[in-house]
Amino acid sequence: MNKKIITFSAPSGSGKTTIIKHILEKYPQLGFAISATSREPRGSEVDGIDYYFLSEEDFRKKIDEGVFVEWEEVYEGRFYGTLKSELERIWNDGKIVIIDADFKGALNIKKIYGDGVLSIFIRPPSLEVLEKRLRDRGTDSAEEIEKRVAKAGKELSFENDFDVILINDQKEVAFEEINKIVEDFLRK
Repeated sequence: MNKKIITFSAPSGSGKTTIIKHILEKYPQLGFAISATSREPRGSEVDGIDYYFLSEEDFRKKIDEGVFVEWEEVYEGRFYGTLKSELERIWNDGKIVIIDADFKGALNIKKIYGDGVLSIFIRPPSLEVLEKRLRDRGTDSAEEIEKRVAKAGKELSFENDFDVILINDQKEVAFEEINKIVEDFLRK
């Protein structure tokens, strides 16, 4: 079986989740790898559906056990990672893995799996638009939004390390572009 992976990385508020949901609905041969995190659930997030929510202690224990293909401490005490078991679960179903990862995690996956990975960076049209999207989302405090916008500047400096940069300005245009990108990868 051809074990392929498509990684998506983007600053928070870039529309990455919307784009991932779109391609998962359109392409049944794709399977989403649920990430693990040590942060608390936001809004209506559900354990085992949106994330595997772990305590910081449990997350660190799993790091020591070597069960992650990649992980990062994205903010102090707040970890995110992809479990090796998630990749195997999806590949065992005969599907291509979709991973939503921090830019460091996505680049690490590319190093591990090489040409079997398509790394996509989703970019907002500007930091101002990004900040507005985060405020409109209504899930984060003003302090959290400030942190996310500051982090976005750093993340954007790595966009050229990805195979594809998708500027998400207009949703329908972004959907058309991602469809073409995914279809090209599926043909390989």
